[in-house]
Amino acid sequence: MKKIPLYFQVLIAIIFAVIFGVIFPEQAQAMKPLGDGFIKLIKMCITPLIFTTIVAGIVSSIDLKKIGKLGLKTLIYFEVVTTFALFIGLLVTYFLKPGSGMNIDPSSLDIESIKSYTAQSSHQNFTDFLLNIIPNSIFQPFVSGDILSVLLVAIIFAVALVSMQDRAKSIIIVVHELKEVIFKIITFVIKLAPIGAFGAMSFTIGKYGTVILWPMLKLMICFYTTCILFVLLVFGLLLKLCGHSIFKLLSYLKEEIFLVFGASSSEVALPNLMKKMEELGCKKSVVSLVVPTGYSFNLDGTCIYFTMAITFIAQAFNIDLSLGHFVGIILVLLITSKGAAGVVGTAFITLATTLTLIPQIPLSGLVLVLGIDRFMSEARAVTNFIGNATAVLVIDKLEK
Repeated sequence: MKKIPLYFQVLIAIIFAVIFGVIFPEQAQAMKPLGDGFIKLIKMCITPLIFTTIVAGIVSSIDLKKIGKLGLKTLIYFEVVTTFALFIGLLVTYFLKPGSGMNIDPSSLDIESIKSYTAQSSHQNFTDFLLNIIPNSIFQPFVSGDILSVLLVAIIFAVALVSMQDRAKSIIIVVHELKEVIFKIITFVIKLAPIGAFGAMSFTIGKYGTVILWPMLKLMICFYTTCILFVLLVFGLLLKLCGHSIFKLLSYLKEEIFLVFGASSSEVALPNLMKKMEELGCKKSVVSLVVPTGYSFNLDGTCIYFTMAITFIAQAFNIDLSLGHFVGIILVLLITSKGAAGVVGTAFITLATTLTLIPQIPLSGLVLVLGIDRFMSEARAVTNFIGNATAVLVIDKLEK
């Protein structure tokens, strides 16, 4: 009997979760631990995976000057594409105005529900952001799960191994073997994806159901439409210039896309993305550097969400933002968006951080998007995931 593909299992689980959430909302909310548990299992493997792949990729290339050039190309690409994503999100919301007509008084909102997010975002500035990347100890990032700190430690560790040359051969072998072990563990975990997707989607439908106000629904429609067009047009054009097809890429990664959509987290498919990009013919050194780095610096879907959510809140409060305000928002987001890793809830915390740095918009406006943030996380995660796959192909083409 032919085995049912994983992506189809995930799709069936999502359909059943939607039906279950509509018919039995209270029982559906009790399924939340299934989704949370699956994501925690994946997160458990992410930091050692990123560390080992970055180190293995750098030591395999040996030429540090070449790695430096590759890293520079990668960061420039990320900055250009994410900046474009920020502008697109801002322009779509500005012209379609999904928040207009709400006429909400900021003082009337209940901010108790967002205190847990604003507490994590308080007292954040650019200096703090940079200093927080440097861990208090070399082991701290592996406990806290801070991807930027893991990247820093991995790069420093890899450069040290390369500088030691033959004396570090035994350690390099251990790193490569450890990477294979992590991949094997994740292979086991991924088989639980349908259960995780069912739990996450059941909870979402059961908790929020159909109680969505029309302006919020308009924001969701605008966001999903923008993400789809961004994938097809922007990523499509980039891939065409590199001799690839966006539709062939989507077909090639369909299993991972359904997995990401069901779990609302792009991190659950990180190992498979790296494996498939190598199978597609991309250089191992490119995949090892671009994919893990992209999960912190190349969040196109999240960037679109940030500008759309901020503009939506301003419209709901009848706040007229000038061109200077929009430029300021973009500049702030160019910094804060780099810490919004692809895990559920992280984007909302980063949004809270961003609003604390934009005095024109009351922080209480977060309440307006709190209820629907979870519904938009699927599109964010999928767009981020496809964006990182596109980045690998583009950078690999530039390297060749």
